[in-house]
Amino acid sequence: MPSLIEFNLFAPNNKEARLIGSFNQGKEISMKKGENGYFRTKVELEDGVYQYKFRIQSKTPSLNPEQWLEVIDPYATDVDETTKNAIVQIKNGKRIVDDYVWQNDDKPLPENHELVIYEMHVADFSGDEPRDRNKFKHVIEKLDYLSELGINAIELMPVNEYPGNYSWGYLIRHFFATETSYGTTAELKRLIDECHGRGIRVILDGIYNHCEDKCPLLQIDRDYWYYHDKHYPDDPANYWGPEFNYDNYDEKLDIKPAWKYIGDVVRYWIEEYHIDGIRFDAVRQLANNDFFYWVVEEAKKAAGNKPFYNIAEHIPDTSSIVTPEGPLDACWHESFRIFAIENITGDTFNIDRLKEALDGKQQGYSGATSVINYLASHDRDHLMAEEHLRTLDKEQAIKRAKLGAVLLMTAMGVPMIWMGEEFGEYTRQTPNQQNKLNWSILKHEANRSLLEDYKTLIALRKQTPALQTENIEFFHENSEAKVLGYVRWNDEGSRVVVVANFSDKSLMDYKIPNFPAAGTWHECTSSYDVESREDGVTIMLPEYEAAVFVWVGGNE
Repeated sequence: MPSLIEFNLFAPNNKEARLIGSFNQGKEISMKKGENGYFRTKVELEDGVYQYKFRIQSKTPSLNPEQWLEVIDPYATDVDETTKNAIVQIKNGKRIVDDYVWQNDDKPLPENHELVIYEMHVADFSGDEPRDRNKFKHVIEKLDYLSELGINAIELMPVNEYPGNYSWGYLIRHFFATETSYGTTAELKRLIDECHGRGIRVILDGIYNHCEDKCPLLQIDRDYWYYHDKHYPDDPANYWGPEFNYDNYDEKLDIKPAWKYIGDVVRYWIEEYHIDGIRFDAVRQLANNDFFYWVVEEAKKAAGNKPFYNIAEHIPDTSSIVTPEGPLDACWHESFRIFAIENITGDTFNIDRLKEALDGKQQGYSGATSVINYLASHDRDHLMAEEHLRTLDKEQAIKRAKLGAVLLMTAMGVPMIWMGEEFGEYTRQTPNQQNKLNWSILKHEANRSLLEDYKTLIALRKQTPALQTENIEFFHENSEAKVLGYVRWNDEGSRVVVVANFSDKSLMDYKIPNFPAAGTWHECTSSYDVESREDGVTIMLPEYEAAVFVWVGGNE
C-alpha cells in the first residue's frame, strides 16, 4: 500500500523548484514554496528504493540569472554519482537510511582522559592483498589487531561522499552521504557498532570550513551559504575550496544559513551513526568562536549522556580555543610533534622546548584532555620517514621510534597514533594517490619489537591513573649528558617516572639523585626492578633510549 512521502528543499531565495524521480519516469513535479523558505511536495510511494533530484532556478552569481539546474538534494543520505541522483529508501511507509539494528549501544565506553586514539584512512588502512581492500568491512576485519594493540578510539578521516574513488576526503561534495567506494551506510554502522562492542570509540573528521566546488548548495545559491570570494584572499595557501560564511544572517528567517546546515550535519552523524566525537578540520581558517560554542553544545546535546570529544585541528596549535570555558575540548598538539622530533632525531637538544612538548600547561593548555599529542598524522610524515632517521640503519631508527613512543604515551595529554606508526611504517604521505599500509614489514623482528613496545606503553597509559592526569614535574635535567627525567602522578599514589637519554652515548652507571620516592620501581619496557634510596638510583641508560618506571611501593 503506497504512502505519502514528502520531498523538500530549503532554498529561500530561489523562485521555483521541481522534483524529478524514478517513481514518475523523470517527469517534473511542481513544488510549493512556503514562507519558511522550503519547497515541498508529496508523492505516493510503495516501499522500495528510488532515485530523485531537484530542478531549480539557481541564484548563484556565476551562472546565468535564474538558470535552471538539476541538483542533488543537499540533505541526501545516499547518492548515485553516475546518474547524479539522490537515493531514498522507503520502508513501512517511512523514509529510512537503512535497516541496521544496533547491537552494542549499552556497552560502556572510555572517558576522554582515558583515550588512546588511532587515526585512520579507510582506503589505505587494510593493506594491498588483494588490492581492493579499501572498505569499511576490511577495517572490521582488522579490529582484532587494533584491540590487541590496545587503542580505545579510532579517528576516521572523512567518510562523507567525495568526487572520484580515491581521496583523503577533505573536499566533500555531499555532507550527509557516506563515501560510496568505502561501502554502504549499514556497513559503516556495523564498523562503529563493532568498535563499541570492543570498547573503542569512533571519532569522525568534520570538514565544516569548505567544500568541493560541485556541492549542491553552491549550485542552488552560493552567496546564501558561502563567501562570495575567498575568506582570506591574502592567504591562498590555506584556501581549499568554497568556504562557508558563518557570518551571513538571514533577517527574514532569523537564521544563519551556514550554522543551520552544518548544525544539521553534526546532529545527523551523531544521531544516525552513534559517533563519539568530532575532529573539527581547519579551525584557524573557519575562525568563528561563536559558531564553535554553539555547534559544540549542539553536538553534546545530540550525544546525550555518553562521552563525546570535540577536537580542533588548529595549525599552529593554540590554547586559546580550549580554555575551561571552551569552545572546544582539545587541540591537536602540533608543537608536541615538532619539539619531540627535533630531540628524537638528534637535530638539537632543546630542553625547554622538550618540556613544553611534554607539559602543555607551559603553553597555556589547562588540562589532561586539552591536547592531542602525536608524532605523525595524515598531514605529517611518519617518524621513520623523517630525513635524519632515513640516514640511520634500521635498528638505530627503530630505537629512536621507541623513544618517541615513550614520550607520546607518557606526556600530559591524550596520545594519538597515525596508522602504521606503531610498527615503523616509513612511506611518505601521498594525498592524491593510494598509499596502503605496508603490513609486510611486520615480518621483520625490529618492526615487531616496536609494535610490542607500543602495546606495552598503551597498556601502561590505560591502566595507570597517573598518566591520565595533568600532573607532571621535571625533577632531573642534565643538559651536558642530554638526559631529562620527569614524574607523573595522581593524588591516590599512582606514579610513573621517565628518564630519557637524547644523546648518542650509552650512559653506564648513570646516577639520578632526588628520585621521586624511595622504594621499589618496576621498569616497564625492559622489565626489571630498581630500588630507590635516599641518594637516588643508578641505572644503565643506552643511547636514545628511555626508562619507564612504575611505582611498586616502599618507604618514602
